[in-house]
Amino acid sequence: MRFEITVEKVKESRISEFDPQNIGFGKMFTDHMFLADYKNGEWTNPRIVPYGNLSLSPATSAIHYGQSIFEGMKAFASSKNNHDITIFRPSDNAARLNRSAVRMAMPEIPEDLFMAGLHQLLEIDRAWVPRTEGGALYIRPYMFATDDYIGVKVADNYCFAIFACPVGPYYNKALRVKVEDEFSRAAPGGVGFTKCAGNYGAALYPTALAQKEGYDQILWTDPIEHEWVEETGTTNFFAVYGKTVVTPSLTNTMLAGITRDSVIKGLRHLGYTVEERPISITELIEKQQAAEISELFITGTAATLMNLDGFGRNGTYYSVMETPNHEVSTAIKTFLDNIKLQKSDDPMGWNVVL
Repeated sequence: MRFEITVEKVKESRISEFDPQNIGFGKMFTDHMFLADYKNGEWTNPRIVPYGNLSLSPATSAIHYGQSIFEGMKAFASSKNNHDITIFRPSDNAARLNRSAVRMAMPEIPEDLFMAGLHQLLEIDRAWVPRTEGGALYIRPYMFATDDYIGVKVADNYCFAIFACPVGPYYNKALRVKVEDEFSRAAPGGVGFTKCAGNYGAALYPTALAQKEGYDQILWTDPIEHEWVEETGTTNFFAVYGKTVVTPSLTNTMLAGITRDSVIKGLRHLGYTVEERPISITELIEKQQAAEISELFITGTAATLMNLDGFGRNGTYYSVMETPNHEVSTAIKTFLDNIKLQKSDDPMGWNVVL
């Protein structure tokens, strides 16, 4: 299917306001955004317009009933060609967005519409892609229901949008995480495997409580026993025992991270053993006390890969940084960064180059 995308460019770019040496995260946005509307059972009016506010009815159903999903992805400046930019695994983001859409009773986005809007937006705003160390263009595709109707039902109308912002590192130090024993991120049969807005809203209060205790994030556990590791607030979890890397098996209460999948496949490509299996908090404590944990790290699009200083439970803190060994995390981060920046070959075929 071919989509004709109309383009309205800004009269004057704001790129002069962008300081590549002081980027931050999620505070400055590029000049344009992509929009498309779902009406009468089909996607219509795909367009690129100047980045700006959306006009919504107070009765917009997404605000009241939560039909809102999103993705996170990144584009990078190529080290091979000054003009080129790379997008990392965009088709996987499109597929995951559609898995979320199905569970949230929303229309799927045709992949060719997703990709056409993404490519044209990045072509127009490619000058915003940072060329500084650790910089990237964070891309946010999202969809929400737009019915102006107060009644609990599946909406008939939706907006799909993509905007982007130049970003630096999401975290700048090894993190302390609190094992969550009271609150739950998701329940079996729920929407934990989707990237819907409600999952993140529900996590804010317990995360704020953990931060008051001196932690950076929560390490979510299963909602039944609060014993089995699931993920952190925005990332997937990995533990390294010597040369073996373990990560929790995916369940329908966990988000299937694209960075998680990239790390698993990349580590196996590099010759490491990776086990996807249940990991208990008891196991982590026993391994830490026996000095058998080489490192802990978390992965996600925004954070990419971050080491953990340790984890706390019931008032006891278990550090893994007393004799830090970052061999595995350094190896996989270097492997992925080199692919994204075209510093090496892409054996997995993950990059899309513009």
